[in-house]
Amino acid sequence: MPHSIRPGDLLAGRYRLVDLLSESGNGRFWRAHDRILERHVALHVISADDPRSEGLLRAARRSATVLDPHILRVLDAEELDGLCYVVNEWGTGTSLDIMLGAGGVLSPRRAAWIVAEVGAAATVAHGAGVAHGRLNPENVLVDLHGSIRVIGWCVDAALHGNPDPRVEDDVDDLAGLLYAALTGRWAGASDSAVPSAPREHGRVLRPRQVRAGIPRPLDVLCDEVLDLSGRGRGLRAPESSRGLTAALEDFVGDPAGIPESLVERLVSRGSGPVRFSAVPELGLRPADEPEVEPTRVVRAEDLPRDEPTTPVPDEPEEPTVAVPLEAPAAAGPETEPDAPTQVTEIDNADTDTGTDAGAEPGPVVEPEGDLPTQAGLPSFDDDDEEREGRSQRPVPGPPPPPLEEPAPRPLFAPEPPDGGPVRRPRPGAAAATGAGDYWPWDTGTGHGTATGHGTGHGTGTGTGVGALGSMTHTGSGVLGEGVGVEDDQVPGRSTFRLAALLLAGVLLVVAVAVAFNLGRGRTPLGSVPEDEASSTPGSAATASATPEPLTGLSVTDLDPQAEPPEEYPELTGNTVDGDPATSWRTSTYNQDLGPAGLKTGVGLVVDLGSAAEVRSVELDLVGEGSQVELYVTEEAPTAVADLDPVADVTAGSTESIELEEAVAGRYVTIWFTSLPDVGDGFRGEVSEIRVLG
Repeated sequence: MPHSIRPGDLLAGRYRLVDLLSESGNGRFWRAHDRILERHVALHVISADDPRSEGLLRAARRSATVLDPHILRVLDAEELDGLCYVVNEWGTGTSLDIMLGAGGVLSPRRAAWIVAEVGAAATVAHGAGVAHGRLNPENVLVDLHGSIRVIGWCVDAALHGNPDPRVEDDVDDLAGLLYAALTGRWAGASDSAVPSAPREHGRVLRPRQVRAGIPRPLDVLCDEVLDLSGRGRGLRAPESSRGLTAALEDFVGDPAGIPESLVERLVSRGSGPVRFSAVPELGLRPADEPEVEPTRVVRAEDLPRDEPTTPVPDEPEEPTVAVPLEAPAAAGPETEPDAPTQVTEIDNADTDTGTDAGAEPGPVVEPEGDLPTQAGLPSFDDDDEEREGRSQRPVPGPPPPPLEEPAPRPLFAPEPPDGGPVRRPRPGAAAATGAGDYWPWDTGTGHGTATGHGTGHGTGTGTGVGALGSMTHTGSGVLGEGVGVEDDQVPGRSTFRLAALLLAGVLLVVAVAVAFNLGRGRTPLGSVPEDEASSTPGSAATASATPEPLTGLSVTDLDPQAEPPEEYPELTGNTVDGDPATSWRTSTYNQDLGPAGLKTGVGLVVDLGSAAEVRSVELDLVGEGSQVELYVTEEAPTAVADLDPVADVTAGSTESIELEEAVAGRYVTIWFTSLPDVGDGFRGEVSEIRVLG
């Protein structure tokens, strides 16, 4: 690879090199500017004498034949001035590996939708016989609009020494993408920077064994494609990408809102290191490897602020505290789980990386201010505290005073000092009748006749003993006090009066309306009596109208699934010529019509000449057992898939299809979904059609 090319150079007199994005294997990947079309492009450059150059150009030509909106297209490929280069469409966004490392795993529906989008592109490319070869998370891009774009179709594999990739490997990688999006681990056929999936006894664990909460359909799908259970059920046929995509689309259902939610997960440059979340290895450590004590990660702000701290010289930029599990809990409530944590750093970018439900983001520590960090637990040495001249432990204060017994409360209320009665009447109420002090449980007779407006309303006489006597007379005060209350002081009484007045007004209006209608010979509701309605000439004509055959009919055939789309059009006029000896017929099919047959149906379209109300359709058929659907439309139909039938019958040799109610329209479509068996096949035949309206 020549070392003379550098940013600013002009390649092929057209592409200005801008940024060197990566360099590996004697190849370089540039962001360049197309001076002719004024746009950014991606540029792969290797030396012309590189053994991969011929395969790279061949892969570029094959990739250019695939047209799909998910694939970043090949725009140019050439060998010039000792260089071999391929120009691709430029995409801006976040690759799946960066998204998983920065924000954790995706929710099941988001993961299934992303892989379904990649699978749709793979289905198109595999149909043309072109495989990608390296469908790993690094080559799946979520752009700024939430759409999915695939990088380096067929070209990236050629740059890695595989100019003729296999379709079967793409199917494995599709399942690996789903596995990675759900678990944050890579299990596909290609290599990837995403950490490999955990293994047990030499076999990759299923997604539900790695992370909880993964739906069973997605777990089974990964198992069937990757053959994780070792049952030999792996799908390796080229059509597997189509089946996998269909299964994922069924799981996702309506994808509304998913692209917008992925935009929130985009990552831009400068947000710091990317960390993949921890996955326990489930005791898969070799027998000769010493046991390592698991650690937990504690945020720096959870440490005691008043303790002396010692910065860690080896890791000044990672404010992480490793605390043994057996140590006293020194961290705050946000201490991470006890599982061992594996951290992988990749260069990433900086937007909000909101984590999905069920995701477990990596242990990103957020330092606060210039607080240094320390390894291990803080020191609590009393001698050091005294030498420092400060005390770290609060001095206990004096004990609280003993609880005092509450003052005894009297059983009865004390007598008023002014000598008045213990109970006083309510404000605004008259004084109680009777002489002497008030005593609510008087054993004498009641207070005679009491007039007033208390709980009841009216005048009553109560006689009885004590409180029971007060309950027997209406209009008395509380507990037999003969206390009168003004009408305006009773809550809700004014509302009841207003409601009564409104009800009386409504009844009066209804009575006037009924009297008016009866006075002019109508029913109480104002409608015309039935005997008068039947005597009206116009209505009598409508009620007595009977369906009559419509004239001026013309018929055309309807066979949208044929090539050409016609079924004996020269015979269609025989169905409305009034001659039962002439007829129109279908072709003779080896299979009956329907979902399992060659066609789902075939039929005739009757043009009424103008819009009319159709009441019934009479058919004279040759043979019995036809299944007929009837459609009435305003426009001439080209297919019936989106129409609703007005009738669906099994027809005999003479069939009259009566509609429950008249349907207005100009075109009547007679659609056969099943034909009679004529011995050597299935064929339908119509001799006459009559439309009544």
